[in-house]
Order: sequence, then structure tokens, then C-alpha cells
Amino acid sequence: MAEEGGTRGRVDTYGHCDPRFSRVREVFDAHFAGGEELGASFAVFLDGEPVVDLWGGVADRRSGRAWERDTPVLAYSCTKAVTATVAQLLAERGLLDVTAPVADVWPEFARRGKDRVTVEHLLTHQAGLPAIEEPVPVEEFEDQAAIADRLAGQEPIWEPGTAHGYHALTYGFLVGEVVRRVSGKSVGEIVAAEISGPLGLELWIGAPDDVAARAARLSAGERPTAPTETAPAEPAPVAELPGQGPGDPVYEMARASLDRDSLMNRALGNPPIHRLRGGANHPVVLRAGWPAMGAVTTARALAGFYRDLVSGRILRPETLAGATRRRVSGPDRVLFVDSSFGLGYMRPSMTFLTPARGAESAFGHTGMGGSLGLGDAEHGLGLAYTMNRMAGAAAGNLRAYRLAEAVYESLP
Repeated sequence: MAEEGGTRGRVDTYGHCDPRFSRVREVFDAHFAGGEELGASFAVFLDGEPVVDLWGGVADRRSGRAWERDTPVLAYSCTKAVTATVAQLLAERGLLDVTAPVADVWPEFARRGKDRVTVEHLLTHQAGLPAIEEPVPVEEFEDQAAIADRLAGQEPIWEPGTAHGYHALTYGFLVGEVVRRVSGKSVGEIVAAEISGPLGLELWIGAPDDVAARAARLSAGERPTAPTETAPAEPAPVAELPGQGPGDPVYEMARASLDRDSLMNRALGNPPIHRLRGGANHPVVLRAGWPAMGAVTTARALAGFYRDLVSGRILRPETLAGATRRRVSGPDRVLFVDSSFGLGYMRPSMTFLTPARGAESAFGHTGMGGSLGLGDAEHGLGLAYTMNRMAGAAAGNLRAYRLAEAVYESLP
């Protein structure tokens, strides 16, 4: 593949862009020219063929290390869709029944009135366990089974199945333990052996040391209006909050970010990654392989994952169709704004902004700070955006949306 160079402002961007998608490159370059990016990459496959593969900027603000074609980065909750796919693989093989109680494969989970919680409740954020009650010690960060046992001992915050609320970190420990119980392997081990390895994707859930060493370093962006998964948000005057006042979901979301004891902050802040030097950049986080937010990947690999997902190379088409069917939609008990989920995959909503042409067909997952992975079988799309300049809002900012919008506008 030929590499093309382009310069907007004082930042060089590189890679390939099919002339049909020239608008995508314009948007990508404009983000750098406008000071919205530090380092980033964006990739698109159309009907299995690579049509966009762009990158540029700086991978490490401190050293000035350039963002290269193969620079990986922590993609936060984009991981959840990969974890959901592992669960569907096991379901296809008859090893996992997503409609059955979790306690069927994880007996200890039945404690505290959770005997009727199903695997589907975990995948759709309906389990009522969005936060770990007791602070997880740093020494336990790489012991996923121990963290899962903490959740097994908790009582749901709401009656499972009656509402949904984003299980930002607990999703991974819960689904990951189910995967471990039925397969004897971690999510990361299955991804390496059966997805990224065979398909040649630079995607790890639990990065090897050499991958962690060359990963881009995440940097703060604008002042946050909601917490990140690395630390609670900084207080801001209530008068500056977005939205239309009390009762408005955007306002309530922002107000919850100011309360360190809010369910939102508790869901996003434990395990307390901010206790590690460098936060999510710390090797412990990169190698831990948390199934909710631990994917370290390139945009090209994440887009390739969706390419192979929509083409039937990973799951049977009927399995994917069932898994991406909307199971829950509406106000989110944790994030306040509307969210929508299939079996672990986000569907278009306020937390997964999608251009109109993809409103009924797109699925995937966003990642804290702005990253995005998206598949669309109807349009033959697999695309992904990764970056290291974190957006402040809980749902990221509009960089990924603008890029996706340019892609859909470029389709025939």
C-alpha cells in the first residue's frame, strides 16, 4: 500500500485514502489543524477492502515520539464489543446459553438475590451491578477472578432486568468470569488464539510488554465535564454545566460528574486506576487485560476486526444479527442520557452517535476519550478511530462522529 503524506497546519499526516473518501482525509487533517488532536489514526474497510488508513501526530507528548503506522493505543471501552464477540463464539459452540442464569456456570454469583440474573443481563447492562462497592487494591488489578468475586458478593442496586445502566468497568469482570468458567481461558487468551492471531490483527486484551512499550501515551484534553475511567472529574461551577437545567439528561449527567459519590463516578472510578503513576498508561493496566476497557490496538486492527465480523469470518451472520438486535434502549441509570445495547454491542443512541445512513444498521462501541469501533453489515463497513488526546465528556467528543459522517457521506 502506498503511503501518501499531507500537511495541515504544522502537523504531518500519513497513509492511504481512496479518492472516493477524500472528504475523510480533509476531516482527519482538519482535526490536527484545529488543535483537537495530539496523535491519532483512522481506518476504514469497505466490502473487505482497505479504503482509508490514516495516522499522524505524536504518540508521546513528553518525548515527541511520532505516531507511526503500527502505533497501538489503549482503546478503553471499544474493548466491550470484542468481549461480547468472545461470548457469542462460546454461545455458537453450545458452551454458553446467554438466556440462562449466570449461577449455572458461576454458582457463587447467586449470592445476595442474584440467582435469576442471566448472562443476557450482564451483556445488556441490566444486572444492577455497575459499580464495585469496596475500593479494589492495586495489588488485585491483575487478578480478575478476585475482582469478580467481589461483585458476586454484592446485592444489585436495582432489580436485574428492570432497567439498564452502563457497567463501565464491571461489565468486563462479570462477562470475563463467565467466559473463564465455561472455557477455562480469559477473554484475552481467546482473542489472541481465535481472533487476532488467526486474522493477523494487532489487537490485544492484555498487551505483551513489547507492545505496551510502544503504545501511544494517553494525554488529557480539555477540562472534563464528566469523569474518565482513570480518575474522577475535576469540580466545575454548577452554573457552567451543559444542558437545560434540572431534569435534562445532559445536565444531570454533568451534575453527577461533580459528585464523587455518584453512581456514575463509582462506576467509572473503581478499580481506581488514578492511583497508578501515569494512570491508564501504567504497564499494569496495559497488561491486565480487563475485558471492559483493556484492548490495546491500532485503528487498522480494530477496523479489521469489524471487517471480519460483518463478513462472517468470526461469527455466523445469523449469530451477529441476533447479538446486535436492540435489547434495551432509553434513559441509562448511570449515564442519564439515552443508551441502547444489543448483547454487548452499542446501537445508535446518544452514547453511540451514528450518521443517519447507519441509524438502523450500525453497531459497535465507543471508548472513553473519543475512540470508536463500528461495523455495518448493510453497508459493508468496518471502521475505527483511535487517539491519545482524551476528550473530557463521558461520551467522548465529536471527532469520531465527524470521521464516520464523512465515511457515510462518501458511500455510493
